[in-house]
Amino acid sequence: MTTAAAILACLILAALAVLQAALIAGRPYGRFAWGGQHEVLPRNLRVGSAVSILLYAVFAIFILERAGLSDILPDAVAQVGIWVLTAYFSLGILMNGISRSKPERNVMTPVCLVLAGLCLIIALS
Repeated sequence: MTTAAAILACLILAALAVLQAALIAGRPYGRFAWGGQHEVLPRNLRVGSAVSILLYAVFAIFILERAGLSDILPDAVAQVGIWVLTAYFSLGILMNGISRSKPERNVMTPVCLVLAGLCLIIALS
């Protein structure tokens, strides 16, 4: 169960990275990110999207590490990290749920719910 949860979480993070890359490239998907205020992101939010991609990679490392699918970090770091991610995605449920952007609320709130649940499964393993 932990392996499947980790793989699914990483696939979702990869899909989010693709969305962020599209936003960096100027694709009109801004309604799904950053509060949904811009259809095409301005430069400062494109930089934020680039940082998001890097963070997703770090998140994936913590997830894979805690699930026992990699051996990069000390176990204690992975243990704390997965709980931090669980809290982060749980907060994301709230933050996306109150977004003024209906597309962001309707898409990203469930995404955060699934990621929080997957991280919780991994954290409790």
